[in-house]
Amino acid sequence: MLSQHLFANDFIRGKVDATLFTKEVAGHLLIIQIYVDDIIFGSTNEELCKDFEQVMKQKFEMSSMGEMKFFLGLQVDQMPEGTFIHQKKYVHDVLEKFGMSETAPMSTPLATNHGINPDLTGEKIDETLYRSMIGSLMYLTASRPDIMYPTCLAARYHSSPRALHMSIVKRILRYLKGTPSLGLWYPKDADFTLEGYSDSDLGCCKVNAKSTTAGCQFFGPRLVTWQCKKQTSVALSTCEAEYVSASSCCSQIMWI
Repeated sequence: MLSQHLFANDFIRGKVDATLFTKEVAGHLLIIQIYVDDIIFGSTNEELCKDFEQVMKQKFEMSSMGEMKFFLGLQVDQMPEGTFIHQKKYVHDVLEKFGMSETAPMSTPLATNHGINPDLTGEKIDETLYRSMIGSLMYLTASRPDIMYPTCLAARYHSSPRALHMSIVKRILRYLKGTPSLGLWYPKDADFTLEGYSDSDLGCCKVNAKSTTAGCQFFGPRLVTWQCKKQTSVALSTCEAEYVSASSCCSQIMWI
């Protein structure tokens, strides 16, 4: 029903993202993004935003929240120089939820030689608690690529977590305690050159010796996508692992 209403008002659905709609009027662009029953929108012409509000209220019972400051756990600070996206409030909520508010902060989210492994003989811990902590951290990776790798590493052991794995998760939380305000900065005035970076470890997984691919893509100084995933095959050398990672990064750039 929502889609048909937008089509009737001359909106065009995105070719890749089916929840993205755009409309161009006299050289000005209106973009709307839908998440279930929440909508964020913006335009190069403020009048188009006002018109869109009326279009939606004609068909649905909706309320306009004004300038976006908070959306699905993301805090959005819009400034003349650019936009800053972070999850400071969510970080504090997570620390409070898991009783880590008073712990001493750490300078890094993961030790260089962390030695994380299945640890089948280690002390078992509460699986429900561990999975809840992992889920909270995964949601934080929406604005915190700096915790993506250690969080994904810890998530591999959610089926049978041990005390060793819990210590890794708590270190990530202690790192967040010291860096609650970090986020993504999107400056208004800068170039839009598309750049990609890739990296990998070699055989880090202690279960099947698979390597991990990491990558990130930028428009100028703006970080737009990032990845961290275990490779599907076993690399026999650092060079091979790096090629697999670079291939994944190139695929993402071509998609963008």
